Amino acid sequence: MVPNSNTCPICLGLPGTLPLLNSEAVRHGVALAMSLNCTTPESLAFFRKNYFYPDLPKNYQITQFDAYGHTSIGGNGTVNTDDGTEIRIRRIQLEEDPGRLTYEGGNDGRQTTLVDYNRAGVPLVEIVTEPDFDSPRQARSFMNMLADTIKNLDIADPYLDGAMRADGNVSVHDGNKVEIKNINSFHDLEKALHYELTRQNSLYENNITIQQETRHWDERRRITISSRTKEAELDYRYFLEADIPWVDLDDDTIKEISANMPESTTARRERYIKQYNIKPQVANVLISDTRCCRLFEEALTPETALIIANILTTDFMGVMDTREKRAASQITAEHLSKIATLIKSNKITRAVAKDVLYKIAKKGGDIDDILDASSYDTSKLYDIISDTLQKEPQAAHEARINPPAINYLVGIIMRETRGAADPQEVLRILGELLKE
Repeated sequence: MVPNSNTCPICLGLPGTLPLLNSEAVRHGVALAMSLNCTTPESLAFFRKNYFYPDLPKNYQITQFDAYGHTSIGGNGTVNTDDGTEIRIRRIQLEEDPGRLTYEGGNDGRQTTLVDYNRAGVPLVEIVTEPDFDSPRQARSFMNMLADTIKNLDIADPYLDGAMRADGNVSVHDGNKVEIKNINSFHDLEKALHYELTRQNSLYENNITIQQETRHWDERRRITISSRTKEAELDYRYFLEADIPWVDLDDDTIKEISANMPESTTARRERYIKQYNIKPQVANVLISDTRCCRLFEEALTPETALIIANILTTDFMGVMDTREKRAASQITAEHLSKIATLIKSNKITRAVAKDVLYKIAKKGGDIDDILDASSYDTSKLYDIISDTLQKEPQAAHEARINPPAINYLVGIIMRETRGAADPQEVLRILGELLKE
């Protein structure tokens, strides 16, 4: 979208404009709080957070602040990351999004700040966690889990540019906290946290004071840059937003929101284990990616559920090893269903299935065409097996007098065919040729 092409008097904070609370945003916020095991108060309060910054034309932001007890839309929740670490949710607050700042460097070496107000005033939910993360990788894992939850609740599409953002807060050795902004992806979040940890540890080791400040992530140079001194909560001079009254959340509304929520990831995990007899560790991996869950649900039959779950969590996630690659892959539920059926009927091996899956995920295509182009027909197998027996006369002799020793030859042939040959067919042809 062209910058500043979708604005209005409210976006720009023009005199005389008044805010209006978005009821759908409140419902989405409550649903998200429930999904993250947070408590929701009976009444919500909104505040003005006062600060001057170019992306905030009113010079204050409408947000939530627990000045009178728990009045934010959610709080005191807990969720677990993939490795089982418990992350505490301090607060979930509903607020308005400010504009967007971008930075461009000029030929003279100076940096220019540009402001885009297109998203100013859009409802935004901010989730504040406790400092429970042990590594940047764990923070990225948490954000992936959060994206899946938001997608599952149909609150927003977290993969759209700017729809889901993260600010990182880093402190080492009980020192001052540094906030990192201008992070545009979960990948960059991990990189920014890594850099900032290294920078602060270096300062600490050299007895240099770590300043409490806000720093920006420079994606091009892969470093953080000092932006401004970090304000304390008192500096924002919070006071109640007079134009938005307190909002009461009655029991009937809470029950209605709860009844209309989709199945949670926890409930889905338990269903996969009980209904399809999937191992807990496989179910954990499967529910970690909403695309894989959708493919699984659309492709499975009672007979192929286990096969498809294993294909997705080992073969598919193995070749598509990032969320971005999986989202861009060409694989469909129809592809998975057919591959699982072929495996179950012993028409292809898992090695062949993995090769086919990789090719389809990369470029799409028809399974039969890919198999025709890469399959080993009987005459071709005869040649490969005959050549193997000539090269391995001792192994052939052992197989004739000790039948279990034939497995050594089968292994050689399967490596030679890169797993594309049918093991049963290899055994059959080997048996014929060893009798000669």
